[in-house]
Amino acid sequence: MQQKTLRLFIGGLATETNTFSPLPTGMAAFAEAGIYRGDATKLPPRLFTAPLHEWRRLAQAEGHQVHEGLMAAAQPAGRTVRKVYESLRDELLAGLQAALPLDMVLLNLHGAMVADGYDDCEGDLLARVRMLIGPDAILGAELDLHCHTTLAMLDNADALIAYKEYPHTDTLDRARELYALCRDAALGRIRPVTRMADCRLIGVFHTTREPAKSFVARMQALEGNDGILAVNFGHGFGLGDVAEVGARIWVIADALQPGAVARAEALAGQLAQEVFAMREASRPTSLDVACALDQALAQAANADKPVVLADSADNPGGGAPGDATFILQALLERQLRDVVSGIYWDPQAVALCQAVGLGARLELRIGGKLGPTSGQPLDLTCLVHNIAENYEQTDMSGQRGALGSAVHLEVLNNGGGLHLVLASQRSQVFHPDAFTGLGIDLAAMKIVVVKSSQHFYQGFAPIAAEVLYVQTPGAVFGSGPSLSYTKRAPTYWPLVANPWKD
Repeated sequence: MQQKTLRLFIGGLATETNTFSPLPTGMAAFAEAGIYRGDATKLPPRLFTAPLHEWRRLAQAEGHQVHEGLMAAAQPAGRTVRKVYESLRDELLAGLQAALPLDMVLLNLHGAMVADGYDDCEGDLLARVRMLIGPDAILGAELDLHCHTTLAMLDNADALIAYKEYPHTDTLDRARELYALCRDAALGRIRPVTRMADCRLIGVFHTTREPAKSFVARMQALEGNDGILAVNFGHGFGLGDVAEVGARIWVIADALQPGAVARAEALAGQLAQEVFAMREASRPTSLDVACALDQALAQAANADKPVVLADSADNPGGGAPGDATFILQALLERQLRDVVSGIYWDPQAVALCQAVGLGARLELRIGGKLGPTSGQPLDLTCLVHNIAENYEQTDMSGQRGALGSAVHLEVLNNGGGLHLVLASQRSQVFHPDAFTGLGIDLAAMKIVVVKSSQHFYQGFAPIAAEVLYVQTPGAVFGSGPSLSYTKRAPTYWPLVANPWKD
């Protein structure tokens, strides 16, 4: 019997919103990261377009019709300007409406996008998509695990699939999973139903280490058994001041199998309590700058690899500007050599380097431009070692990410030996080639400072003697009671020691 040909729409709209960030997200931020109007899959894949490439490939291999709409993404920052969100949303919806009727819609979202007037952009978007496509078409979305999984999102989507890994090395695996689940639902083979449980906490979970690593393996082992189609752990994004911020578990069951929905509900509740139980053991250890440098220098003295310091609080991937100077100031005060630090977002300094050219010495005011969480600007004498146009690095999913124009500088104030990488386009550090592509020999360094929270880990851990996480007064600060939440009910750890008590 010949399989039914499905009409499929693919697209998306994504950014991660740090509502405490000093940077608003406007149309220029989306244009810089990429606005694709039905042509994302005709161009080389990027972090947020790669799932669309995969969905088109899978669908066409099975003979289905693919209609492609808007895919727009922006670097994490503060709230998206209202008219920008509405404009991009409405453009995506217009493309969707033009493709009707549809059997299936797959969207690449983030899950933590906030705009002026919209605390739940994904919930708003999915509700409007559902109104257009009707109750029978299958609607699925891929999410970053740092998402706010809201009731509005669950009410309108047939399937939400989140990344399982942090760093997010499994974006294409999850895209394939979502496609297969939604395709089977559209063909009537399964009927997905979701049950969710609140973990009652706000925390951070690195899946590269225990106990979160084994928890991910346990989630995957549960899938495909007893009618359980998918198990998802949304870590939440603690830098979003919204009502539904926090970690959640949701389990997708096949309602065609007797008892599967009840098992999904029980499993979600059980796993949510398991997440709560591992909250302390999962909490990353961060050092202050002085302790981190002391430990790094002691380790580097007896190692043939550099010590990597993660400047977590100035991570552009969490909405920080990427121009904080707290660690750089300490490096200068200690007169350290054989150190490299980056990527600093400083378009003005990059432009001055371009103007003077390779080999030039110049006075530069670097960093500290975006407010108190950026620290003080530093006036440095620098040597321009390299300049690269249209510079890129490899991200954690293996795609190429743009950095604009980039420069390699050596700071000469203390006799040299302190190296910096600056870029005109804001991005966290993902991969060693962010440095090596400019001719920097990381093996010759004692310390490598990366502006990233965790996505650097896959690329840097193999070349590091040790990885240390550093906490500074940057814009990505620790989540919990220290944040001024105004919308979340005060029933979560660590604000409450045991929110599971009735």
